[in-house]
Amino acid sequence: MSTQKNVLSCLQPTGELHVGNYLGAIKNMVQLQQDYRCSYGVVDYHSMTMPYKADKLRQNTWSLCFQLLACGIEPENLFIQSLIPEHQELCWIFSCVTSYGELQRMTQFKDKSQQVSQQDAKQFISAGLLYYPVLQAADILIYHADYVPVGKDQEQHLELSRNIAARFNHQFGTEYFKHPETLFTETPKVLSTADPTRKMGKSLGEKHYIALIDDEARIIKKIKSAVTDTGDNPAGEMSPGVKNLFILLQNFGDAAAHESLLEDYAQGSLKYSELKQTVADATVSYLRPIQERHREITSDKRRYKDMIKASSAEIRKRAQQTIREVRDITGLQSLKL
Repeated sequence: MSTQKNVLSCLQPTGELHVGNYLGAIKNMVQLQQDYRCSYGVVDYHSMTMPYKADKLRQNTWSLCFQLLACGIEPENLFIQSLIPEHQELCWIFSCVTSYGELQRMTQFKDKSQQVSQQDAKQFISAGLLYYPVLQAADILIYHADYVPVGKDQEQHLELSRNIAARFNHQFGTEYFKHPETLFTETPKVLSTADPTRKMGKSLGEKHYIALIDDEARIIKKIKSAVTDTGDNPAGEMSPGVKNLFILLQNFGDAAAHESLLEDYAQGSLKYSELKQTVADATVSYLRPIQERHREITSDKRRYKDMIKASSAEIRKRAQQTIREVRDITGLQSLKL
């Protein structure tokens, strides 16, 4: 039995990863593998809560798997949610110890349902959009996670997971489920290079994000056309656009270049063209090994798909053990013959 603490983190398959995703989550996930027993899920069931195309979901699921492997996620730590149906069984059991009011108060449900309504007042809003935090709790608790790396916007969902664990334990007179803790780490907030008043994201459009697998010419073009000063920042304060470029340089470049250009800025001699060129060169250089690894993986998709299916099957054994124990605790029938 491993004595390592368990870490669980999941990502929805929404297409290309961008540098904001990488610096905000993926880089940390790779590093955590050194010290923890990590389980990383590609949660395709969660992507069904909003309107989608079946072929696109399947494509995005494998695309995210390949990109995560290219970034350094170990195959044995990666699983696809829909290949482990025990998540859904535990979700139903948890739904019976979750209140309707709790789900209504979830911030993301309010935000996403309003987003759908604004697009079309008659647009269908699925019950899954309300319900998916229960599935998220099942994703976390089924592997008895000690820690969940989250951003501040996800803290509410982890709190719901703890509430569900506590209510389950109380109702059935057990201490079976742990109360997972947040694992906050220093992660930079990367802004759109086209509009540095907003967080980098694909929903804003192609020019607002730098994909990890963008070709070098495109990366350089996006950085060189980055907005720097907008003229409305307080005197003596670095503008969001310039600060954003320095964040990229700090994470993708060498410390000497970062310190030198920061000193130029302090002295009022910084040329933005030089800063952008340095950031572009550093970003391209940093991402090159990831892109090379990605090309290697996607040139042999069958092999890597088989690896992910095998790792999902192995990780599923842990989920099956949890379900066997939960069935016993809750009075459900045993799956044993």
